[in-house]
Amino acid sequence: MSIEPRPPPRQLVAKLRRVLGGGAGWGGVVLQLLFVVVLAWIAYEIVANVRNNLASQRIAAGFGFLTNNAGFDVNQTLIPYSGSDSYARVFFVGLLNTLLVAVIGIFFATVIGFLVALGRLSPNWLLARISGGYVELLRNIPLLFQILFWYLAVLGALPPPRQSISLFDVFFLSNRGLVVPTPIPHPGLEEVAVALLIAIVASLLLRFYAQRQLFQSGRMMTIWPYIVGLLIGLPLIASLVFGAPVSFEIPVLRGFNFAGGSRIIPEFVALTLALSTYTGAFIAEVVRAGILSVHKGQMEAGSSLGLSRGATLRLIVVPQALRVILPPLTNQYLNLTKNSSLAVAIGYPDLVSVFAGTALNQTGQAIEIIGITMGVYLLISLVTSTIMSFYNWRIGRSMGS
Repeated sequence: MSIEPRPPPRQLVAKLRRVLGGGAGWGGVVLQLLFVVVLAWIAYEIVANVRNNLASQRIAAGFGFLTNNAGFDVNQTLIPYSGSDSYARVFFVGLLNTLLVAVIGIFFATVIGFLVALGRLSPNWLLARISGGYVELLRNIPLLFQILFWYLAVLGALPPPRQSISLFDVFFLSNRGLVVPTPIPHPGLEEVAVALLIAIVASLLLRFYAQRQLFQSGRMMTIWPYIVGLLIGLPLIASLVFGAPVSFEIPVLRGFNFAGGSRIIPEFVALTLALSTYTGAFIAEVVRAGILSVHKGQMEAGSSLGLSRGATLRLIVVPQALRVILPPLTNQYLNLTKNSSLAVAIGYPDLVSVFAGTALNQTGQAIEIIGITMGVYLLISLVTSTIMSFYNWRIGRSMGS
């Protein structure tokens, strides 16, 4: 009795490809059509089941609830809001608070990550060990515990407003948050803003010219005094000509709280600190890996040109490492934005807390509110990925790859 040998794995894969066809052949077309029909049937059954359950519980579906009055206040708003506003207004209040934490957290996490990564690569033994300890400590403690630590153990232990920590009798830190002066704009603000914009553009052009001179002729220019002069001098001249652009309302202690000024709530401070330091530990490892991916001969080449270690890293190594750094760095930015939803644990009024939390409990429109919230986070992630992908493309193009 002869046993027919089994076909090798490659032949099996080829046979499956011929059957499925990827669109080639009638067999592949029929299978794909059947797959689409099954998916459509599953989607129909899910929608029908949801509609029947909503009807049995007498829950109205739709987005009409967004025009109803919310009836609750929010302790931090970037746009005018009161309890008599609609749920749609609540949505935008929560969205702006989420974006505020995400943008500020991304900025500080990036700064912390780059500094810690350079510290880990430093020839200074103590600095390298401290940076390594920071990374190993913070990235191995759950983010929720770090948020609670900053909120309860650090900010919660601050004194009350009457015994608040004062800095120049202008800034006041207490367990109710940080109270800072409120800027009040004046007519000369637009002219000063234009002068500042001109100074920024001129500084960028000067930096570009200095880099071009360095790579073309090897001549290194010292431009930081000119940049400082532009950024300070032009707005100062504009303010002298057109008048002071802003004045400040100084907070004053009255009774058991402060009057005047602006208050940064402790929930925002705790969440921003936790997100920045936690994500910064991961970014530090990403940056360190990117820098180590560049051949050490690049550092030696920079030293042979007379560049300092910092100048070599800034001008030669880091631009090459960015092509390795940017893809995982994008993931960390997305993680930080999504992790901001943990704000609900300390009562920060982000999108999840005020819209997917309070608004959902009041209206009962779970499907609509959860769907909107998921769509918003998806949109934020897609926009962030698009921006970082475009920047990565620009870096690759400038490096000639």
